[in-house]
Amino acid sequence: MQSPVDVSYLADTVLVLRYFEAHGRLNKAISVMKRRNGAHEATIREYALSAEGLHVGEPLAGYHGILTGVPQPLDGALPPKRET
Repeated sequence: MQSPVDVSYLADTVLVLRYFEAHGRLNKAISVMKRRNGAHEATIREYALSAEGLHVGEPLAGYHGILTGVPQPLDGALPPKRET
């Protein structure tokens, strides 16, 4: 992912929020992209906002392209189907 402006020096942590399509639904993904030194979570996870607050799911594994918005399954895997 590229950005025309590098603002990482202004923040300790940079969150990447993306929409992606899976199972005919629009889903949201979150990832942490941190430019400063130190360990951080390197997975991409699905998240949802509800009246109860923020819900962050398990890591989205088994495919690539989540942050592009068009996930491509690896070995037939698909993003988890969310309950409605």
